[in-house]
Amino acid sequence: MISRSFSKNIFLLASMAGWLVVGAVLIYLFPVVANFVTHSELTQQWMETLSRGSYNPVLAGMVGGVTLGVTVLANVVWYQWFDDKI
Repeated sequence: MISRSFSKNIFLLASMAGWLVVGAVLIYLFPVVANFVTHSELTQQWMETLSRGSYNPVLAGMVGGVTLGVTVLANVVWYQWFDDKI
């Protein structure tokens, strides 16, 4: 039988990895958000410079959204079903 501390540690590490990915995506999406919120000549130049490279905010948004959904769902399932039973 798996001990409670081992299974909880595995859950916490997996959850931490998910939140880390979500945070990285938010940092990656900052130029798009800055351009949307305070649209100025400077933020427009920033977006034009980034678009010449491989900056792809759509892919980051999709990955971040899926990761956020899976992480939140895993947290809900863990705390409703497994937290007190293992």
